[in-house]
Amino acid sequence: MKKSMTVLFVTAMAAATLMAAPKKRNVQAMAGNEDGPETSGRDAKVLIDQMPKPGQSCCLAAPSIQGASMIGQCYTKPRRWIVVETKYTTYSKFLDQLTFNWHILLESKSAKENKGNKMGLAPYSYFNTTVTYFNIPNGSHAACVCLPPSYLELYGEPKAIGFTVSNQNGDILAGDMVSEIKGIKSGTKFWEDQSIMNAEQGGKPMIERRQGLVDRSKTIWALVNPNDYEATMQ
Repeated sequence: MKKSMTVLFVTAMAAATLMAAPKKRNVQAMAGNEDGPETSGRDAKVLIDQMPKPGQSCCLAAPSIQGASMIGQCYTKPRRWIVVETKYTTYSKFLDQLTFNWHILLESKSAKENKGNKMGLAPYSYFNTTVTYFNIPNGSHAACVCLPPSYLELYGEPKAIGFTVSNQNGDILAGDMVSEIKGIKSGTKFWEDQSIMNAEQGGKPMIERRQGLVDRSKTIWALVNPNDYEATMQ
C-alpha cells in the first residue's frame, strides 16, 4: 500500500506547478515577485524567517497554568497538541492587515491511538484555515495555528505544512511549504493540485478534508509569548 501511495503522489507531482525555488528557504517562495512585492500597490514586503518543521517538532505538551492543581484533572498522562508556527518580518511602519492561509496534511500511520488504522481512515487528513492579523507594526512577528490532542492521537502528525500570506487586496506577498511526504515536494502548492487532493486508491480517497484547525488565540497557547502575535479577527 505504501508503495502504491508513493507512486500515486509521484505521478501527481510530475504534473504539479512548481514555484521558483529561492536560494534560501527564508525568501518569499510563493510570492508573485521574486524580489518581493513593492510597497506601492502591493503593500510592503513580508519575509518568512522561519518555517515550521513537520513531524514531532510540531507536537507539544500543553503549557501548565499556575493554580491548575486546584481544578479537576481527567488525564494523568500529558497529551500533546499540534502547534504549527512560523516567524516573519515586516518592513512597513504599519500594515493594515495580513492573512495567513494555512494548509496541513496529517499522516494516519503516525497516529498512536490508531495503530494499524483500525478505524479505516484515509492515509492523510487535510486541514485548512485562514487567520487575519491587524495593525502589524514593522519588525519580527509569529503566526500560529493549532489542533487539540485528539487530532494528533487519531489522525497523526503533520507531514506537510504550507501557507500563503496576503494583504487586504488579496495579493500574495509571501509563503512556503515543507513536506516529508514522498511525491509532494517542498515549495509546491499541493492544495491547488487536484491530481493530489483527489487521488484515490482502491476507489477510496487518499486525502480526506477535515475541520478543526484554529488560531492559537482560541487555545491554551494564547498564554505563551503573547507579544509575538498581533491582534486577530474575533
